[in-house]
Amino acid sequence: MASIPITSKDFKKSRSFKDLNIGMVRNPFTNDISTVTNEESIKQSIKNIVLTTPGEKLFNPRFGSRVSQLLFEQLDPFLIDSIQSEILNTISNYEPRVQVTELKCIPDYDRNSIDVTLQYQIIGLPLVETISFVLQRP
Repeated sequence: MASIPITSKDFKKSRSFKDLNIGMVRNPFTNDISTVTNEESIKQSIKNIVLTTPGEKLFNPRFGSRVSQLLFEQLDPFLIDSIQSEILNTISNYEPRVQVTELKCIPDYDRNSIDVTLQYQIIGLPLVETISFVLQRP
């Protein structure tokens, strides 16, 4: 049986990600804005992408999703399907670091809101992460 030499190109390298904390919390040691890393950075990015409306980001008017516009429609199963497809399309277009494995949008008719649970896998890592947030009219 012949053996094949394994090089470093045969292994996927994981990358680290680092972003500013959206809450603009100050780091007590450096008095600078604190950062979020890796999984928390991706969670923050996904939530920002979904909640950003097109035209809100300067110099990139198509960036974002129409989810906030869809929230003003009548809450029914057709709206839930539209929001699910909008979230999936937006994440696949603007977040290349993840692959969505499951998306649940559950309407809450009493509060007139939608509970979103998104499960995704970080590309290059065997981790499956989950993010949950509520979509509600402002």
